[in-house]
Amino acid sequence: MAIKDEDIMKIISETFSAARGDETPKTRLVESAYVLQPKSYSIETDVLSSKALNANIADFENTVKVSNEISAKLDSVDRSSANYKDSEFRELKTAEATCLADAFLTSLHLDNIADPVSQITMDSLSYMRLARDFGTFEDWQKDFIACAMSARNGFAVTVYNGFLNRYMNLMVDDSAVGLMYNCYPVICLSVKESFYFRDYLDDRKSYIFAMMKELRWPLIEKRVKKADKLARLLSQPLGE
Repeated sequence: MAIKDEDIMKIISETFSAARGDETPKTRLVESAYVLQPKSYSIETDVLSSKALNANIADFENTVKVSNEISAKLDSVDRSSANYKDSEFRELKTAEATCLADAFLTSLHLDNIADPVSQITMDSLSYMRLARDFGTFEDWQKDFIACAMSARNGFAVTVYNGFLNRYMNLMVDDSAVGLMYNCYPVICLSVKESFYFRDYLDDRKSYIFAMMKELRWPLIEKRVKKADKLARLLSQPLGE
């Protein structure tokens, strides 16, 4: 059964808070250029040094800055000369994809780490959804760790996949390689060397274990609840 347009806009509005003030998703105008505003972070944890954390937060802020610069250039670039071999438009679009993925995945990572009293209960939606789709919660952990160990200077991400109608783990290389369409992320862990090498050298596994012990499950629970709302939209054909 197809989803009506008004149902789609209602789900998007509820999940992402798309409408602001008197604006509605149907009437808002979308401009070519966008301006991102980086979040402010003040993270305290015993498993990462403040110097390493601050350096990565500064890099995140710079990535957002570069993304905005790319957006401004794309707004005025000559599209008539675009081609798949060598063109300014192609270079900008490639850089845009990498920078946006890096900025948003890093933000997801910074949001869901560093909870010193991290705890997940068996009756939480997060636990039940992961156990349902991976067989057991422990199997999700093993698969997530394997993705984190395998990613090349990138991320391990748990997403709800609208094509498969289930949760799965992604191994993302270099911020953009390995991302999938029609997915909503609920857990993200950066395994870029800049995040762990100062404190763990080449012992990535110890870094991963330390990070997973401090995941912010209350925040992840909110993401999973949003994913449940989106599941109906992502898993069914659009239009009348």
